[in-house]
Amino acid sequence: MSLVAAAVCPHPPLLVPEVAGAAAPELDDLRAACAAALTALLAAAPDEIVLVGAGPRTTGFGAADRGSLRPYGVDLAVQVGPAPGAGVPDALPLSLTIGAWLVGRADVPRAAEAVAVDAPPAECVALGARLAGRPARRTALLVLGDGSACRGVRAPGYHDPRAEAYDEGVARALAGADVAALLGLDPVLSAALKVAGRAPWQVLAGAVRAAGGDWRGQLSYHRAPYGVAYFVANWVSS
Repeated sequence: MSLVAAAVCPHPPLLVPEVAGAAAPELDDLRAACAAALTALLAAAPDEIVLVGAGPRTTGFGAADRGSLRPYGVDLAVQVGPAPGAGVPDALPLSLTIGAWLVGRADVPRAAEAVAVDAPPAECVALGARLAGRPARRTALLVLGDGSACRGVRAPGYHDPRAEAYDEGVARALAGADVAALLGLDPVLSAALKVAGRAPWQVLAGAVRAAGGDWRGQLSYHRAPYGVAYFVANWVSS
């Protein structure tokens, strides 16, 4: 079995202190949870980490490809992996840019996969199965995704009474390593609630289902600052 562990983190630009500016302390607890999740991921001793996040289309990226936080007011570029190379600048979607920033200090080979934000579940499952079957490697996934953006009248998507129940369901699924629950997330409802994590979470579910074995989940963060639901979790093969 090549898939040994996974971590789930959100990808708001405000995770980066330089972007948050004076508001940076407001997300210190989220940054700490993400750092702890990455520490747990590395404790599984992976040979590689594959970043998975939503983007405009499904595509893979190499270790030297880069993303930029320039659209968010900070002239900061981040690269997928630690190795030097002639990658494509400004190639990564936001999810993978934040993922690359989160894991940037880890001296582990890395790759990245964007899954289309509107990809049907079957496509997500197929991508997950491919990632789980990468040959001769102990693979860990860093899965980037936000929950609903409709938690209150000041939320980016305004208030939607369905949002809290949706997010509670995601929290239970991540805490219990519940593959079936993640695969059951409705793409139409997810889009209506402006959920950025549905497709990446279903890639995770597809990977774990293909890998087989018994998996344990631990949810370490579940809150909705700024009206957007954020989750931090770890899944480990037992």
